[in-house]
Amino acid sequence: MENNSEPIKIIEINMQKVAWLNLFWTVFLMIAFFFINALIHHNFTFHIILWRILWDFLLFIILYVLLIVLHECCHLLGFVLFGKVPISSLKYGVNLKMGVAYATTTERLPNKAMKKALLLPFWLTGVIPAAVGFIINSDLWLFLGAWLIAGAIGDFMMYAELRKYPNNYLIKDDPNLPKLFIYKH
Repeated sequence: MENNSEPIKIIEINMQKVAWLNLFWTVFLMIAFFFINALIHHNFTFHIILWRILWDFLLFIILYVLLIVLHECCHLLGFVLFGKVPISSLKYGVNLKMGVAYATTTERLPNKAMKKALLLPFWLTGVIPAAVGFIINSDLWLFLGAWLIAGAIGDFMMYAELRKYPNNYLIKDDPNLPKLFIYKH
């Protein structure tokens, strides 16, 4: 499967651009979700209760960290389910210098499988919490969904670049940087 030694293209995302887009989409989605939820539940009142704000903030931080871990685990799951890679090829960690968690595989994946693995966390850790927030009328879950949806902006940028290549091309994830190496199959 690894017959080509040199990639035909290297996709590298600009982390500063990702950070700004993430900030924009986080704020936009939080505001939009808050107002959409108010329309759905006909609840336009806003009460400030200090203990509730502190409790929700603490709960938000705990759940956000857990969902980030789950986000990266979803990438690993996608590599195994869609790319059929062995579990021994998976790596997970935190890059403290870049301030990001990461999940990768040492194996090359077909482009079609990599695209699915890139977007799996968006659905499971972003859309589902937001949907729960709308269903149960919870700003906490809406904000978690907004943060995790916006947090997938780098995945969407990679996905957009991969759409330019045939599904059978092979993709190798860089283990240290937000880079993908593209190989002809």
